[in-house]
Amino acid sequence: MVQLDTLDLIVLVALVVGTAAYLTKGTYWGIPKDPYAASFANANGAKAGKTRNILEKLDESGKDAVVFYGSQTGTAEDYASRLAKEASSRFGLKTMVADLEDYDYENLDAFPEDKLAIFVLATYGEGEPTDNAVDFFEFITGPDVSFSGDGAAEGQPLANMKFVAFGLGNNTYEHYQAVVRKVNDALIKLGAQRISAAGEGDDGAGTMEEDFLAWKEPMWTELAAKMNLEEREAVYEPTFGVTEREDLSADTSEVYVGEPNKNHLEGKSKGPYNSHNPYIAPIVESREVFTVKDRNCLHMEIDVSGSNLTYQTGDHIAVWPTNAGKEVDRFLNILGLSDRRHMVISVKGLDSTARVPFPTPTTYDAAVRYHMEICGPVSRQFVAALAVFAPDEGSKAEMARLGSDKDYFKEKVSNQYLNIAQVLERVSTAKWTNVPFSIMIESIQKLQPRYYSISSSSLVQKSKISITAVVEEIRVPGSTPNIVKGVTTNYLLALKQKQHGAADPDPHGLTYAITGPRNKYDGCHVPVHVRHSNFKLPSDPSKPIIMVGPGSGVAPFRGFIQERAAQAKAGENVGKTILFYGCRKPSEDFLYRDEWEMYKQALGDSFELFTAFSRETDQKVYVQQRLLEQAALVDELLQKKGNFYVCGDASNMAREVSIVLSQIISSQRGVSTEKGEEIVKSMRSSNQYQEDVWS
Repeated sequence: MVQLDTLDLIVLVALVVGTAAYLTKGTYWGIPKDPYAASFANANGAKAGKTRNILEKLDESGKDAVVFYGSQTGTAEDYASRLAKEASSRFGLKTMVADLEDYDYENLDAFPEDKLAIFVLATYGEGEPTDNAVDFFEFITGPDVSFSGDGAAEGQPLANMKFVAFGLGNNTYEHYQAVVRKVNDALIKLGAQRISAAGEGDDGAGTMEEDFLAWKEPMWTELAAKMNLEEREAVYEPTFGVTEREDLSADTSEVYVGEPNKNHLEGKSKGPYNSHNPYIAPIVESREVFTVKDRNCLHMEIDVSGSNLTYQTGDHIAVWPTNAGKEVDRFLNILGLSDRRHMVISVKGLDSTARVPFPTPTTYDAAVRYHMEICGPVSRQFVAALAVFAPDEGSKAEMARLGSDKDYFKEKVSNQYLNIAQVLERVSTAKWTNVPFSIMIESIQKLQPRYYSISSSSLVQKSKISITAVVEEIRVPGSTPNIVKGVTTNYLLALKQKQHGAADPDPHGLTYAITGPRNKYDGCHVPVHVRHSNFKLPSDPSKPIIMVGPGSGVAPFRGFIQERAAQAKAGENVGKTILFYGCRKPSEDFLYRDEWEMYKQALGDSFELFTAFSRETDQKVYVQQRLLEQAALVDELLQKKGNFYVCGDASNMAREVSIVLSQIISSQRGVSTEKGEEIVKSMRSSNQYQEDVWS
């Protein structure tokens, strides 16, 4: 018999313990935490230990239906909320709204046959699901979907599920509505019963809202017939209870006056920093890259060295904006809340599944200033819902007409780019004191971060992020002219003015609470987080690249070229680097003109810049034309497996560049136009053709 000495026993025990620890990791210990949990739970008052089992949630809350949403900018979430409210108010269908990332999906095969699932899914980027829908999308469309097995028969595991779906997309993108179409097909393949045809809203055509309204009416009709629902007169039923707190003041330490979550309230801001938890970053440099009569462009350097934020060249930075004081005042004034703006309120969900969109207790002013998208577009459905609260019969009739007549609404509201407070002002100058604040919380989207392509290289400045942003303004002519100003870019301009010595910055007549809640942003700070992107340089720097970026679309390419110049200086072999850049006039809005010369010195003949000026002469010249002029060079680099990048306007420029590239390939390679288009499509699929575009 083998004898074990003391050392052998120690080693053996260590091995046993180590093996047990390894096998139980993720079950009894080392369970990975949701990086958003702390910040988001503190932000919305969610209770600890909430279930990720949607079937349990439906059962314990007594719900008949669930509206799942995949949202990047908040629009899909807004539509989901509206559908849930309408299902309840019109049909008595008790409905909850569910963020797709909050639940697991393996037990959907046990979805009750007497309940309904609605999916509202945005397609983001190049046919990608939104951040909160990635896991669900990959699961439900995957080649080997595996459910818990407690439900329907194998082969048709979702046979009990009844569903409808609505997609949000932009027809200027290559993979229009890819997410909702793939999810719809996957659900049907798995046996789910579609109650009504999937709807599709097109942001590219500017018809998103009307597409949604046109889809939902026949959908409700079919749903009512197939599920034996009886329609009733819709009445407003609040989702949230709003209570004024006489026992608290805005100075009370527990009151949120704009802080995004509890850590920020207590002055203990800590990472991870993400879409639920911003980092309050110092602005170390700001300047105007150009300033002309109707436009100006900002360059800013954001210091992230004090955080755990990292970025890679080509990523995006999210800026958390603040509403302009002028619009906050307008909103509170028309509702008759100006005198009570600093009154503390508690907001509570009147249903266990209702999620308060901002932390409370707070004040009317803080909720409107920091959390509500009060300058956003107005829906016809929202206007119709407010008619019953009008201050007089004439106003009620006008609101009802706006809500029911889409052409009249387009003329009076949409074409004028009015926000909700402006609509109420134009309908009646009387105060709308009958409007419950709860309906405003429910119907106005949460103020969303705005994303900007990072214009610096992480190789060159890993702790400083550059932003390049054109300050936005739309002038709407008419008998009552309206000037619409960009929410975030004007906020950034105010910060730039403050940094350069302005005591009371007021860009374009707007003022902002730029020192933040309780002066926590003082010294020129801005709330930010980083969103990672697939818009990336090739890993091999010797590979050629072609970049097309007119206007502020050149932002990520400044980072690309900055990185390649640094690699060249370090002695690396850098491939051909071609930039097609366009603006109005070289004397007016030529971004980073001096820098291109500097990069040229570092890169030598590897770098070429082709410019297009659309207002320099009577003959307008655009980047598409310059691209066509360099057809031979472009095709040569593509044949060498060079990457092709486009950044900027999706609706016109990016689409035309794609067409021109197909023409170049067709003519240079002697193939048909159809073959040229097929090659471009293949380039997109293989990531040789990459876009970072917006509408």
